[in-house]
Amino acid sequence: MTSYAAQQHETSKQKAQRAIATAVRTILVNVGEDPTREGLRKTPERVARAYNELLGGYAVNPASLINGALFESAYDDMVVVKDIEFYSLCEHHMLPFFGKAHVAYIPDGKIIGLSKIPRIVEMYARRLQVQEKMTREIADFIQTLLSPRGVAVIVMGQHMCATMRGVNQTNSKMLTQAMYGAFQERIAHEQLNDRLQQAE
Repeated sequence: MTSYAAQQHETSKQKAQRAIATAVRTILVNVGEDPTREGLRKTPERVARAYNELLGGYAVNPASLINGALFESAYDDMVVVKDIEFYSLCEHHMLPFFGKAHVAYIPDGKIIGLSKIPRIVEMYARRLQVQEKMTREIADFIQTLLSPRGVAVIVMGQHMCATMRGVNQTNSKMLTQAMYGAFQERIAHEQLNDRLQQAE
């Protein structure tokens, strides 16, 4: 990125931050608060910075994220990365949902660096979405990137929109999964379940 392009990008980012801060002030006024009081004076800017971090997945360049960490390999057994913690925001109420993701694939001549799988999960988690969409997007990305014999993504999430409002189900969790290729077959699916249990 040239210095001019970087400067323009930063200017655009700063404009977005100011716009978010202005919107937060409007919210504070309309819920009956005084945004000029001591405890809230810097809240709009803090919220704007927080959203920049929480929704940072939109700004991630997938090619830069992978950074060449794809390798030819004769390994053809299952690769499982378990208990990847994630935090996201629900697109319906903009409230958090969070939990753990398990990602597995069966290579077909190509593997990916271990650290990249949690980074892929984080890239898609830090966006506005529903859990079903996030699960599918992670699986789609790995499928396109590696063209493996199979991809499986299992996500267990707890949603604040269901625990702190609405139905107020404090212990409820949501399970979603995406199974491609070999994982659509019963044998591979059962093997994955066995390995997830063995790793506990």
